[in-house]
Amino acid sequence: MKPHRTFMLAIACAFAAVSGSSHARPVEIKLPQETASYKPSTLPGYNLTLQNCMICHSAQYVSTQPSTSTRAYWDATVKKMKKPFGAPLKEEDIPAIVDYLTKTYGAEQAQGTSNAAVAK
Repeated sequence: MKPHRTFMLAIACAFAAVSGSSHARPVEIKLPQETASYKPSTLPGYNLTLQNCMICHSAQYVSTQPSTSTRAYWDATVKKMKKPFGAPLKEEDIPAIVDYLTKTYGAEQAQGTSNAAVAK
């Protein structure tokens, strides 16, 4: 093919690609309703967990952590969410959140309970 025809073919293809994209429909993504929730508790960290942790992830994230997770594990995990991940946690709220997570999902939970999230 002659260089002039190759150039014209390339221009035609580019024009077709650009003009066709204006007619493309935007992609719509509908996420399913959240089905997991944190286990209710009278511990002060329960409400703090609802207020702070669900900003970034669902309760299912917590329920997938090992049920043998120690207080040190939860402390490190919560602090990791604050820095480097940038969660807007107040330093004074961290101990209560860690206490709730350890006693409700971790190594200090009452016998006979599991760390499965509660379905709504």
